Amino acid sequence: MTAPALAEAVRTGDPDRFAATMAAPPALRPRLWALYALNLDIARAPWASKEPMVAEMRLQWWIDAIGSAGRVRAGDVRAASDALLVLAPHLAELPDLCPLLLGAAEARRRDAWPEPFDGAADLDAYLDATAGNLMWAAARLLGTPPTGEAVVRDFARGAGIANWLCAVPAMVARGRHPLPDGTNGAVAALAEDGLAAIARARAARAGLPAGAAPALLTGWKAGALLRIAARDPGRVAQGRLATSEARARASLALRAVTGRW
Repeated sequence: MTAPALAEAVRTGDPDRFAATMAAPPALRPRLWALYALNLDIARAPWASKEPMVAEMRLQWWIDAIGSAGRVRAGDVRAASDALLVLAPHLAELPDLCPLLLGAAEARRRDAWPEPFDGAADLDAYLDATAGNLMWAAARLLGTPPTGEAVVRDFARGAGIANWLCAVPAMVARGRHPLPDGTNGAVAALAEDGLAAIARARAARAGLPAGAAPALLTGWKAGALLRIAARDPGRVAQGRLATSEARARASLALRAVTGRW
């Protein structure tokens, strides 16, 4: 799978991240497409079978592949997937990148099983390991220094909550329990938490280099979605948590031009 093929996989499987990646310099886009294509594979693995043990075995294959890629020397062409082949040199250059990918994959184990979250802290840890690790990995690939991690993770928390709330009906249909407390009050409070996290990140915007923006632009819809959920939490269970697509695209274009995620 070439870089254009990875880009196409992201365009069809994760169009929001594909669109945000177009704000990155052309030379840096292939590494982001590889990251997001790998994330798609990891996220899909726990749903590969209705048998939790079989699904977890598929996920374990990816965990082993990431660990192996993390041990590949720079310039070595061996890798378990094309996405990992593209990422291998960066895994060698950035020692913290492989643990981020492994952490995200390990967190997905729970997606293979129907057990509910053990309270709000358990959901928070899951979102940080998935949405948080992914956005921070993207930021690192764009050259963001370690000092920017807290800001990126705050923004990722808000974006992760928004995406999670959007996915609630689909997960319930699959027999999962995505929310520790699905009452309207708890949903509204979770949305408010996400808005507060985004506000903290934006207040500390000066702590990030301008080059990090494409990583955070992946959450460009989050604020609008969270405001809707906070105002009308019943829309989450109804599958009506959405914004105008035309308005969303216009918002992304403006943010890409200004760099103000």
